[in-house]
Amino acid sequence: MDKNGCHHDRKAGSYHCHRGSKPDGQNRSNEKKPTLQERQLFGRATVTDGDTIRIGKARIRLYGIDAPESQQTCSEDGQIWRCGDAATAALKSVIGSQSVSCTKRDTDPYGRVVAECRSGAVNLNVWMVRQGLALAYRRFSTEFVRDEDAARTARRGIWRGKFVRPWNWRKGRR
Repeated sequence: MDKNGCHHDRKAGSYHCHRGSKPDGQNRSNEKKPTLQERQLFGRATVTDGDTIRIGKARIRLYGIDAPESQQTCSEDGQIWRCGDAATAALKSVIGSQSVSCTKRDTDPYGRVVAECRSGAVNLNVWMVRQGLALAYRRFSTEFVRDEDAARTARRGIWRGKFVRPWNWRKGRR
């Protein structure tokens, strides 16, 4: 890290600063902010799950959304279905063989780039929520709440039946 608490992230290929004040208490107004070009990732994507992809070595978490986990199930009319697998398959399908472009918003505690991503003209973050295969992750953003409301109203994806919110499922509240 440099004297401003910033450094180059070799894995993500970006420059970023850690939150909070500098150790010496100086103001951060002179810090270098990454340019749009430094925040862009582009290339063939590999889908990890319904809200995570890879482009090259960069692991990318889709900003502001949370999809069911890979092993998570949901129910519809008493029938169990693998909603986590469905979310992963849907993301793979919408991307297809197209390249993906992502704009970095942050880095999460696991070292993943947190980004808004597009495949062609499709905003993947919005698309997953509108299909009912991911929720607006209000803890981090309210940007996709309207898309979630549209999916709920149309009873798409997980909204067809019962499910546990992914953040509760991860905590073992199943």
